[in-house]
Amino acid sequence: MLLPTVTFDTVSNPNLKTNAKMKFGIIRERKNPPDRRVVLSPEACQKVQTAHSGAEIIVEPSPIRTFTDSEYTEAGVAVASMMGECEVLLGVKEVPIEALIPNKKYFFFSHTIKKQPYNRKLLNAILDKNIELYDHEIITNSKEIRLVAFGRYAGIVGAYNGFRTYGLKFGTFELPKAMSLKDQQALIHELREVQLPAIKIVLTGKGRVGNGAKEILDGMGLQEVSVKVYLEEAFAIPVYCQIDVMDYNLKKDGTKGDMMDFFQNPETYRSNFFRFAQVTDFYIAGHFYGDGAPYLYTREDVKQPDFKIKVVADVSCDIDGPVATTLRASTIADPNYGYDPISESEIDFMDSKAIAIMAVDNLPAELPRDASNGFGEAFVAHVIPSFFNGDKDGVLKRARMTQNGKLTKRYAYLQDYVDGKE
Repeated sequence: MLLPTVTFDTVSNPNLKTNAKMKFGIIRERKNPPDRRVVLSPEACQKVQTAHSGAEIIVEPSPIRTFTDSEYTEAGVAVASMMGECEVLLGVKEVPIEALIPNKKYFFFSHTIKKQPYNRKLLNAILDKNIELYDHEIITNSKEIRLVAFGRYAGIVGAYNGFRTYGLKFGTFELPKAMSLKDQQALIHELREVQLPAIKIVLTGKGRVGNGAKEILDGMGLQEVSVKVYLEEAFAIPVYCQIDVMDYNLKKDGTKGDMMDFFQNPETYRSNFFRFAQVTDFYIAGHFYGDGAPYLYTREDVKQPDFKIKVVADVSCDIDGPVATTLRASTIADPNYGYDPISESEIDFMDSKAIAIMAVDNLPAELPRDASNGFGEAFVAHVIPSFFNGDKDGVLKRARMTQNGKLTKRYAYLQDYVDGKE
């Protein structure tokens, strides 16, 4: 028997009581390649059902999920193929069109908000099936700051993979793939066994991704140095420097500028990253790149004889963008490729001419248990309460992309994309 549907619109339902009934379904991930992550771990499910008496969770059976069906059962969470009885369906990756259940509320990463052409049919199907779509990527607070994300784990795995690529490129050490290891501590244990040469490592970004990568560097016991010291001094040990946007961008008139002005007027700035490229062996890209901002380095920069970087772990993975050596996303199965600076084309990363690139675009999937735990904690803290308090902070309203077969006002800019005009 279906529970009564609860609307998440604070305007039409401002007095929703905390004892409201809500049945959540954790769907099986069906996209290929398989993704083992999940929105709510067994422990997170327990927390939801304890904190909210009206919450009921059903987990769809899955042979690939990082938490087994039996782990949910042991935690007192129902496991059954009963997603049709749930009002809210929680997933991670895009749901295949044929698996979408009409008239439901779905949460997943839809990869449509930037008008990605490969998912236009998916968004059309969501509208046709009268599905309310809530995209994890746009779950924000009133200041538009994201509340749930896997970015930290992208940084953690990306940094590890970068070191693995470095060892393979130069034949100095071998590391197992991250996906074969249990958790973050296992990654750090493997890295601490490695004997690194006296290389210089630069890390861009101080958000979730950048700081996740920093956890790996610090876990290895690497020495962090300031920008000035990094640029001017030589070392007999490996060192790293974490830099932010104002460390590698200047105003076009040569003055320093400030971060607020940069975000408001990025077109008035130019990159000053090349000075880092001249002294760096290994670069970890963990920054956020906004429209209109300067590229960190261009393909012409890479042609210069004093461009020293030989390994790039592009965690941010903006294709043909600010990190000019990133030609495409790579995969967990085949994470590395080479960039030939002269031909500006892909070659074997082991080629002596090649800059080795690691650009896996679903890095958290390699550490599914840790990533799911972290994501679930944030989802329980910031999203679940909104189902039971009338969405008083507007979290659900901001993340709702579709309703009643139409785009919501906030996402009406996608209409031309939906219509195939863009």
